[in-house]
Amino acid sequence: MNAQQIMETGDWKRCADFHGHVCGGLAIGYKAATTGLDWLKEKRALDEELVAIVETDACCVDAIQVLTGCTFGKGNLIYKDYGKMGFTFFNRHTGQGVRLIMRPDTFRVNERQIELFKKTRDGSITDAERSELGDLGVQRMTDILNIRAEELFSMTPVTAGMPEKARIDKSTPCSRCGEPTMHSKLETVDGALVCRGCLA
Repeated sequence: MNAQQIMETGDWKRCADFHGHVCGGLAIGYKAATTGLDWLKEKRALDEELVAIVETDACCVDAIQVLTGCTFGKGNLIYKDYGKMGFTFFNRHTGQGVRLIMRPDTFRVNERQIELFKKTRDGSITDAERSELGDLGVQRMTDILNIRAEELFSMTPVTAGMPEKARIDKSTPCSRCGEPTMHSKLETVDGALVCRGCLA
């Protein structure tokens, strides 16, 4: 499908509704999720049968949640703060997985976009510049949706590193703040159980 056809699908519209707007990052997530699902020969997870490991907290992750059914709440969306456009998808039934990493220099944000983003942050952007930034974003999104997945991502099969299923654990009060905390997330400090918030 080309970009126009993709943007008319229910899947794309659900991603856009969930994220709140359309952008290049959402397009990257759409391409990553659909490519991962195709590689695994799977559809959206109803429970924990699929796992997604994401190496960024950018816009793309919203499309991955919508399309794969992997979410923080189900424990099958794992975030690793690596700052990479890297996405690993596992099928729990087969043990098979694939890691996608965005190819270097693929669809870099151009200098004009960077300049306009800065103006947005400092409040100096004009209406005309805001419109220009929107046009540049739509063009980037369209270009990403039009490219073949193999040109956008390097893909490597993986069979190791699948996380365990989400655990349900009892809560125990932290010895410092008294707040109920998942027992397995408490740290022992001088013989007392302390939550990570109090250790921060």
